[in-house]
Amino acid sequence: MSFTRDMMIRYTFTAKRQSFARLVSRASMLGMVLGVASLITVLSVMNGFAAELRDRVLSLVPHAVIVSSEGALTQWQSLAIELQSVPVVKHVAPFIDDVALIQSSSRRLGSQVRGIDVQAQRGVNNLHERIVSGNLKELQSRPFTIALGRSLAGQLGVMTGDVVEVVLPTLSVTPLGVFPRVRKLLVVAEFEVGSSIDALQSYVSLETAKRLFSRGGIDGLQLDLGSPDRVAEAIPVLREKLRDMPGQGTAPHLTIADWRESQGSLFAAVKMEKIMVGVLLLAVIAVAAFNIISTLTMSVTEKARDIAVLRVMGFTSSGVMALFLGHGLLIGAVGIAVGAGLGVFLALWISEVATLLEQLMGVQLFDPSVYYIGRLPSELQWGDVAITTCLALILSVLATVYPAWRASRISPVEVLNNG
Repeated sequence: MSFTRDMMIRYTFTAKRQSFARLVSRASMLGMVLGVASLITVLSVMNGFAAELRDRVLSLVPHAVIVSSEGALTQWQSLAIELQSVPVVKHVAPFIDDVALIQSSSRRLGSQVRGIDVQAQRGVNNLHERIVSGNLKELQSRPFTIALGRSLAGQLGVMTGDVVEVVLPTLSVTPLGVFPRVRKLLVVAEFEVGSSIDALQSYVSLETAKRLFSRGGIDGLQLDLGSPDRVAEAIPVLREKLRDMPGQGTAPHLTIADWRESQGSLFAAVKMEKIMVGVLLLAVIAVAAFNIISTLTMSVTEKARDIAVLRVMGFTSSGVMALFLGHGLLIGAVGIAVGAGLGVFLALWISEVATLLEQLMGVQLFDPSVYYIGRLPSELQWGDVAITTCLALILSVLATVYPAWRASRISPVEVLNNG
């Protein structure tokens, strides 16, 4: 065993004569390094973008909402107290949702208008942290005011302090005919998340929403569960709580939905994209593994006479197979180890590397006005590293089997007679 190991290491790293097969083995090792490093780095960058998107989108999306199928909730305060007593629920906030056209002097755009209690809303999302202009508290203190997403305000050509007209989805009958209801609202704040929400969402106070949309109550309750990841365990508990509430047994009218239903398709698409990119980059590792097959095949042909001499000296066929298996696995293992180390380093420092490249090249890789971010995000997940290295190692093992088996089948008699 010691003799086999020494020969394997010497042939792989310390041979004096650089044959073509040995050059190919170095190329195979380099290909494995690049493949593993690229896969780990790209997966980490995609994790970073997914986390960035998740934080931005879910910053304004409640973890769960409870709505009624029988119209507006009028006695919602008692329901909120009941829900607040459930351990998985951290905060509860009422809301009213509807759509309207918001128009300025130059443009008219559709928006999802949400009526909120500004103080209670602080518990279910971080809208107050996303304000970039104006004061969100004025929604509560001043009637008929509105907060717009920065992108929506930009498209309308308005800013804080301007007045917009809200065209409501109801009609007013007048002596002159039937007209849509229109109400002027003062823009008191602008918020920015850094996603499509900025171009679609707007907020008014709960009282303003009731008067705009002619509501006698609220549309539902927003729930904060502490973390978006807790919805899977919290939703069954909440459904059980709703079933046990008075009047819910045979004709339930309260339903609960979580963020996965409204935003799940977006994150499923991001996850699928990560899988597809991983599969494509895994092809680079497969090519490197294929090169190992070529390397070992050429090595078997080149070293046929040496193998025959070893067999004559008493080396068994299983020993020859172990020698070439070890040689191929050593090429793969070294490439995988170096690639994993390089990939982890790049995953941890890719943002700094990108900044350095920007400074050296004098260009901005990520324009915040286009991508909403000014850096290259990265999130290293050790599970990705483990999966990548394991798959690369499996491919390396599969690549060495046939050449090693072929080497073990060489007949020393035929080789020495023909040589």
